[in-house]
Amino acid sequence: MIGRLNHVGIATPSIDKAVAVYRDLLGATKIGEKFALPAQGVWVCFVDTPNSQIELIEPYGEDSPIHGFLKKNPAGGQHHVCFEVPDIIAARDDMRAKGATVLGTGEPRIGAHGTPVIFIHPKDMGGVLVELMETPKDAH
Repeated sequence: MIGRLNHVGIATPSIDKAVAVYRDLLGATKIGEKFALPAQGVWVCFVDTPNSQIELIEPYGEDSPIHGFLKKNPAGGQHHVCFEVPDIIAARDDMRAKGATVLGTGEPRIGAHGTPVIFIHPKDMGGVLVELMETPKDAH
C-alpha cells in the first residue's frame, strides 16, 4: 500500500524565516511560493529536494491546528511525514480495518498538492503523525 515519501511537513512560526534556513544554510534552490490553504488553516511553501519535498507550514488564522503544535514547540519542528498511496479510500479503509485512528471525520480532504489526503493518529504510528496522500496524476 505505502508508496514513495512525498514530503516531510515542518511547522514553523514563520515560513519566510524557515525558507532562509533551507536556502542559506542547506543550499536549496527550488523553493515554491507561499500560498494559503484556509480549509486546513495553514500557509504552505514547498522546498524541493532531489528525491522529495519539505512542506513548510505556518498557521493561517486563529483556528489553525498548527497553533497547538507551536505552543509546545515554539521554534517549530517536524510535524508529519507524507506517503503516497494509489487509492486514498482503500488506504483509509485498510488503516481502519487494522485498528488505526484516521483523524477528523475520516473523509479525505484536498491537500496542498490538490489531491485527497487523510491523517493517521501518531499513537498508531510510533509517535509520528502520518499523512497519506493519493498519488498525484500530474508531476508535482
